Amino acid sequence: MVLILSLLFRSPLRQLVIMGLDCSKQGRGPLVAKSVGGTILVFFISTIYSVFNVHKKRSTEAGFINPTNEVLMAHRILEASLTGFSLFLALMIDRLHYYIKELYRLRKYKQEELKMECDEQSQIRKSSIHSSAPAVIKKT
Repeated sequence: MVLILSLLFRSPLRQLVIMGLDCSKQGRGPLVAKSVGGTILVFFISTIYSVFNVHKKRSTEAGFINPTNEVLMAHRILEASLTGFSLFLALMIDRLHYYIKELYRLRKYKQEELKMECDEQSQIRKSSIHSSAPAVIKKT
């Protein structure tokens, strides 16, 4: 959550977080992140599956649940919510980083374009001033 908040607001911490994320996305970083994300996703799906198994047992056993299965189900639901929330935050951080980098790139491109346009206009002005000046004829 702190990373997301630091990415949302301009601060010196934002630049530090962006530099850290840039470094983590170089080299083997993306491969490691995808591997860890895939493992967490498999764990999330497994936890959801076990919750549904406990729920299915309850429905087949006359509609009531014993205390052991109730504790297991509560524990699995907490695990699933934690892993789901972690996956969501990781996705949000990745997308925010991408959009901020894209915004910086577009701003830089726009500034370069405006600078080139300003230079062209100044060249046109200089050439029009020199061409409109009267020619001086020397008498000998």
